[in-house]
Formats: sequence, C-alpha cells, structure tokens
Amino acid sequence: MIKPRTPPGVMELLPRDQIAFQRMLDVIRRNFERFGFLPVETPVFELSDVLLTKTGGETERQVYFVQSTGSLEKSGTPELALRFDLTVPLARYVAEHEHDLAFPFRRYQMQRVYRGERAQRGRFREFYQCDIDVIGKDALSVRYDAEMPAVINSVFTELGLGAFTIQLNNRKLMRGFFENLGVADGEKQMLVLREVDKLDKRGADYVRETLSGDAFKLGAEVTEKILEFVQTRSTSHADAIAQLDKLGQGSDGFNQGISELREVVDLLKSCGVPEKNYAVNFSIARGLDYYTGTVYETTLDEYPQIGSICSGGRYENLASSYTKSKLPGVGISIGATRLFFQLKEAGIISTAESTVEALVGLMDDAHLPQALEIAQLLRAAGINTEVQLEAKKLAKQFQYADRSGIGFMVLCGENEVTRGVVTVKDLQRQEQFELPRAELAAALKVEIEQQRALKR
Repeated sequence: MIKPRTPPGVMELLPRDQIAFQRMLDVIRRNFERFGFLPVETPVFELSDVLLTKTGGETERQVYFVQSTGSLEKSGTPELALRFDLTVPLARYVAEHEHDLAFPFRRYQMQRVYRGERAQRGRFREFYQCDIDVIGKDALSVRYDAEMPAVINSVFTELGLGAFTIQLNNRKLMRGFFENLGVADGEKQMLVLREVDKLDKRGADYVRETLSGDAFKLGAEVTEKILEFVQTRSTSHADAIAQLDKLGQGSDGFNQGISELREVVDLLKSCGVPEKNYAVNFSIARGLDYYTGTVYETTLDEYPQIGSICSGGRYENLASSYTKSKLPGVGISIGATRLFFQLKEAGIISTAESTVEALVGLMDDAHLPQALEIAQLLRAAGINTEVQLEAKKLAKQFQYADRSGIGFMVLCGENEVTRGVVTVKDLQRQEQFELPRAELAAALKVEIEQQRALKR
C-alpha cells in the first residue's frame, strides 16, 4: 500500500475551510469587479522562452518545467514551464492581443502559480495570486495610481480583518533622495535599499552599522540622513502632505516623485479611502528593478508579524520583451493562499459554516418521496438543501449534520405526514419547532438569516 500524502508546499483544505477560503476569494473578486476590472485567465504553463525572458537568477531556479512523455528523451530546456507569477503571463497576453484590447486595459486575474520554494511552514509551491492591473498605451496618468489604494481599502474593509494601513511611497522620490546624497549608481542604490528593507526586522542599529561600514562606506552623516528618511511615517492626511513638504527640492526625479506622491495622496479622500487607512512610508521600496513610481504595501495593524497582505506599484513598460509598444501600468497583488494560511494561524479567520443550509432527514424509507418533495420546495426558495437518502437512526443523522456544519434539520415522519406538518431543528441553538409544510420555506429563510446574524 502507498501511504497517501500531499507533496510539501501545497495547501489542501477540508471542506469547511475550503468554503472559508472560497468566500475570501469571492470577496476579492466582487470588489475587483466593482471597480470595473475585467476577468482574464491564462494557461497554467507558458512556452519556456516566453516565460523566461531573462536567463539565470533566482526566478529561473524556482521554475517548474513541464515535460511530456515524448519530450523526456530530448536534451536542453523543456519547451514548457509553469507560470511563477501572473505578471509575465499578463505581459505576454497584452502584447499578443494588443490590437484587440481597449486601453487603458483593466484586468483582474485570480489563478494558481507555481514556484520551487524551499519547503517550510507557510511557504507554498502552489498558491493563488489575485492581481489587478491597469495598462496604458504610450502613457498612463498617475491618477490610476490613486485608484489602487481605493480597491485595497474596499477589499479589506469587506473582509473584516480589523484595522489595516496602506503604506505608500514613490520610487522616483527614493532614487532622487539617494542621488541628492551622492549615491547615484543604480546598482549601489539597489544594495542600499536591500539593507534599508531590513529595518523592521533587524533594527536601526544593524542598518546603521552596515551602511557606514566597509561594505558601503557611506559615512556617518549620510547614513543618519538615510535612516531619518526611511523611518518617516505619516499619522494623518495632513501629516502626509506635511512630510512631503518637508523634503524640499532636489533633482528632477526627486521633485517628480514628490509631485506624483502628493497627487496620489490628495486623491485618496475623493476615492473614499479613510485617512486612518493610509500613510506615507518612505521605507517602502518593492523590487528596485521593476517598479518605477508609486509603490504600496498593506499591513494589518494588530498583526504586523504577518507582513504585507497586499502590495504592488507602478511600472513603465510591462511588455518590453514582447513588443515595441510602450505599455506603462500600475497594479496590486494579493497572495491569497499565504494570506489565508496566516489568518487561520492567527485566529482571524475561522472554519466556515457549511454551504448546505438544511438537511431533510429520513427516518423511514417509505417517506423518501415526501423528503425529496420537501427538498425541492426549499431549493426552489433558494435554500441549499441536502436529503438523507438512506433511513438511519435519528441520532446519527443529527451527528452527521453537526459534523458537516449544517444549520437546520427538517424532519417529516409518520406523525408529521399525517398532520401535514414538518419539524425543524435549529442545530446551533438546539431548539426545534413545528409548522405547516406550506409555511416551511418562508419560515426557514427567516431562521437562516437570524442564525447568520448571530454569527456576525
């Protein structure tokens, strides 16, 4: 016998946890669509030369290649590879269908991606990404950058995970700040930012020692200015504007970064984002080689150990590897699998109730036709209903309903059939009542809504 087991790095859930995960995805999808984004799906695998536009590096080491049986004997790189994110497939998709799309192109995509991550708890090799992007043709107004926090706010407000903060910065501002301090080399800026990114995990003393030490030799004065800059966090809308005003003037890129970030912050109120839900944070960088303007990271205020729950930013040319057209864009991404796992671990999300709202019991096989008729009446009224198709002891039927998370049990035995009534048991409150069969559907809808209200 082969021992049944899942490979490491996957999330496989029991039904009621799967329901909770699916409901989280439903909330995300609903809010993406509410803001006018259109659905797109791409194949789980892409042609290897299309997916791996840059050879080598960490990305290629994590890619899963796909080989058919007939290809196993061939040498060299396999023809196909599983997607490792949704951005590269989007770039290929937009370049391929460029002449059939309306720009700005607004798409959302919620699909699994695959990475050969090192096996450890909370790190997944197969996981859902939930992305939105707005892609422009030749140009894209910075106003679209302000729309992303509005979507983030809408999603996480409806998810009800508690207080959260959308942290904003601008890459041009960061680059310009370093240039003003004499750190003009792009490679050195990237290395400095990697160290700055360790600020929350390793502390200011570690970053100070590293930047002023032999590796960077920035000097004490420059190091202190960098630390002061990256530790800036605004506390309100007015304070965010004040922090930007305090930066003064510098290089053209620096000034443009300040201007763009100010415009984004100014528009957030009009976009319906409460000022308690966003802040300027000059340490937010995201990948230096990809993002070029506004960047975002979202954190749960009471659970900072979870890290970013939604991130993204502005980029200048999405599909430069596939087309000569300039396609700037802005987008955000939610790693839904990792997020769900961490929320479960923290006790923020609990196991869901069943999607089955009522179970019609069966105490005698002779009454199966009546049980099926009752189930049809309930389904016609919009109530998700299961029928016990084999007569069993009542205690076992109650036990099954309880373990399955079903809220109500409907019984119609010999006594009920004779009198034209049914018995309904509320399994949550352990109460039961009797009513005419003709009134069952309407009454049960009310009871289900009351039961939901108790769980909110």
